[in-house]
Amino acid sequence: MKTLLKLAAAAAAWGVAGAAHSQGNAPIKVGLMLPYTGTYAALGNAIENGFKLYVQEHGGKLAGREIQYFKVDDESEPSKGTDNVNKLIKRDNVDVLVGTVHSGVALAMARAAKENNTLLIIPNAGADAITGPMCASNIVRSSFSNWQPGYAMGVVAGQKGVKRAMTITWNYAAGAETVKGFTEGLEKGGGKVIKELTLPFPNVEFQALLTEIAAQKPDAVYAFFAGGGAVKFVKDYAAAGLNKTIPLYGPGFLTDGTLEAQGPAAQGLLTTLHYADNLDTPRNNGFRKSYALTYKANADVYAVQGYDAAQILAAGLNAVKGDLTKRDAMTAATKRDAMTAAMRKVVVDSPRGKFTISPAGNPVQDMYLREAKGNNNEFKAVAVKGLADPARGCKM
Repeated sequence: MKTLLKLAAAAAAWGVAGAAHSQGNAPIKVGLMLPYTGTYAALGNAIENGFKLYVQEHGGKLAGREIQYFKVDDESEPSKGTDNVNKLIKRDNVDVLVGTVHSGVALAMARAAKENNTLLIIPNAGADAITGPMCASNIVRSSFSNWQPGYAMGVVAGQKGVKRAMTITWNYAAGAETVKGFTEGLEKGGGKVIKELTLPFPNVEFQALLTEIAAQKPDAVYAFFAGGGAVKFVKDYAAAGLNKTIPLYGPGFLTDGTLEAQGPAAQGLLTTLHYADNLDTPRNNGFRKSYALTYKANADVYAVQGYDAAQILAAGLNAVKGDLTKRDAMTAATKRDAMTAAMRKVVVDSPRGKFTISPAGNPVQDMYLREAKGNNNEFKAVAVKGLADPARGCKM
């Protein structure tokens, strides 16, 4: 009997300790599930740096609460997504999940977050379903939907007179969805996609597909790759001589964080995204200076998205004065708790320019046309102003 009582007391103490981090002045546990190895490693590091920079600027606290970090390398591997996210939810008992880059991994994170009612802030992965059929009050994105930059580039291509285009991407959710957005935007301007080319992720053997592009002679090519894959594709495209006869377009990920490695092959490339390196605003200039001083590196869109993820979290925490237990109480008016409702209402003062959050949890933001010059993606024009993801299938 004494043994049973001791065990019961220990279990009760563990339960109190397990819940204590959500209350009082204990640190808020933030679980960073990002790629720290492989093709997207640089992107994951930039997101983490951006998030931590915002926290550092506020004395290492949000809403008066210190932040404690837990990290898991998601390896950009969807088959490991559920197991990896459960390490943070069930083992580390985190209050907030922040991740990730790969859309396939993010879908696993979103499913787990919904099942456990864990707050999830997505600082990159644009899987349309997350703010579509899988939308939930406890999930918000600081980045984009895959549809957004693709649609914007389609609009630009149509304005430039493109009638016949080809697309090329990895065969996974992000690739398929950005191509769908591009096609929709291009068709709005009277053009069409004559062929969609794909290869398995993270395969970078492009030669056969480049030969097919050369044979088809489209007016333009729309390509979606990122990280190391983007570096090799842009170099191979130029090495094949295609850049001299067939304009290459893409969403900003084709050249963001990759220009130095791509070298001359990337110069002059036009892309669309919600950020440009040389946005001449006090907010962006201050952010870039602070990031460079802190990390001895230039900020990119991934750093911005991590920074804004922390801003969105801060808005929610400020609304409940740092008391995460208030997430348990839904209001009849909003059908959301006070914290997640505040995260939907915030106007984010971002380095990219101010943006709002849609009811489905996705940024409503300007999409910029940028040109690669030197190691910067320079602003040329606003491609589409205040573009909202259609959030098809979202019901809350």
